[in-house]
Amino acid sequence: MTETIDFGTQTALIAHLAARTRDEQLAAPTPCTEYAVRNLLGHLVGLTSAFRDAAAKDLGPSTATSPGSALPDVSPGWRDELAANLDALAAAWHHPDAWEGETRAGGITLPAALAGRIALNELVLHGWDLARATGLPYAPDTASLGVSYALLAPAAEDPARGGMFGPAVPVPDDTTLLDRVVALSGRRPDWTPPRG
Repeated sequence: MTETIDFGTQTALIAHLAARTRDEQLAAPTPCTEYAVRNLLGHLVGLTSAFRDAAAKDLGPSTATSPGSALPDVSPGWRDELAANLDALAAAWHHPDAWEGETRAGGITLPAALAGRIALNELVLHGWDLARATGLPYAPDTASLGVSYALLAPAAEDPARGGMFGPAVPVPDDTTLLDRVVALSGRRPDWTPPRG
């Protein structure tokens, strides 16, 4: 039987953060230097749609588009759209068939089991980005952090492969699992918004 990973806790956490993001924060900077909060949220709307479709093997425009092809942005009704996408994403990856065979995401064909782990990792990291940018508390569940760590650590430990997002940032041995995951993604765990 195929092992599945529960997205429900992490998708609920992202929905909680998004619902508490104020309109006046949409122009604020994020740890993703090319994204303001509005672009980060637009990226989340797009990736949740794409990975929902990847789980269902519903391959089309959403799964064929590279995430770097255009600067994402939010549109009116983005909160409802993101909340619906998050629910649908969690439901789609709940099905064992989602983890079987191959699928496509970001224009790349890859094993479905890997696509699911990448999707959850995106939620973990971008949830941290959103929380840091908006000053909201963030505490992902240990299982989701474990998926991210297992995905990111091998690339970070082999400099020839490079990290998925950039070179890992050194952290102390006693750092938290969340900070370790953030650092493995090339982000600084101590990032705070610049003072205006």
